[in-house]
Amino acid sequence: MENRIEYLEACPECGGRDLKKDERRAEVVCRECGLVVDENMVDTGPEWRAFDNEQLQKRSRTGAPMTYLIHDKGLSTVIDWRNRDSYGKDIVRHRAQLHRMRKWQQRIRVSNATERNLAFALTELDRVASRLGLPRNVRETAAVVYRRAVEKGLIRGRSIEGVAASALYAACRQCRVPRTLDEIADAAKLNRKEIGRTYRFVARELGINLNPTTPIDYVPRFGSALKLSGEVQSKAIEILKKAMEQELTSGRGPTGVSAAAIYIASVLLGERRTQREVADVAGVTEVTIRNRYKELAERLDIEITI
Repeated sequence: MENRIEYLEACPECGGRDLKKDERRAEVVCRECGLVVDENMVDTGPEWRAFDNEQLQKRSRTGAPMTYLIHDKGLSTVIDWRNRDSYGKDIVRHRAQLHRMRKWQQRIRVSNATERNLAFALTELDRVASRLGLPRNVRETAAVVYRRAVEKGLIRGRSIEGVAASALYAACRQCRVPRTLDEIADAAKLNRKEIGRTYRFVARELGINLNPTTPIDYVPRFGSALKLSGEVQSKAIEILKKAMEQELTSGRGPTGVSAAAIYIASVLLGERRTQREVADVAGVTEVTIRNRYKELAERLDIEITI
């Protein structure tokens, strides 16, 4: 509205300069003579309201948000696959023309080899993340890691799939949504050693310093998969904290220790799960769970009735 009345310096009737904007009526009124100087004004501002600076930064009216999961960050226009007009009616006469436009639009979006490789890599990354059931923030973080690797030329001489999988593994650890290398390798259908080797190289070159995962990080996922209550999960975390204080977890795989703590907690609180069930969810063997839970029970003085 400010821009609309910039040219209205004075009332054309009395020459008065005391003009008032009536936003409810969309009018500009002269306070001295009452003349309606302008009417039916269009408010070009946003249709939303913001009550603090954070809301002001987040809200926008410019379409879908930018995403790193698309090679052009989702900023280009996409012609919908449905042959419908703006009223939702079927388009019958110009279907061939729409088909040609759609084909050329897809070609224009990917203009060179770099964009083509990036589009393929991000599609592969999203596919693996979908198989693992990872949330959107992990996917976005992985896409940022992969883009940084491309900018530094770390892709040359390595497979796109391997670098994408290693970026996803790094993002999982960075966002505290841990997945093991075996899980990533199985979802990506790649060799575990290749992903681990590529991850170490990318992390070193990009300066990514991540703390090692702890057994506590795996408790919510394992507990949810086993349909255990929050009380059992809290008990397992309590057991693991005591074990970490006494350094019982050092030198042992975090998934095995976490699975053992969950098994102990389920038995203690009457929501018993078999060692086979826990082993299947955690991706370890029954022998590993048996050895770990015996160590924890003995060192922490926990009595378990099997």
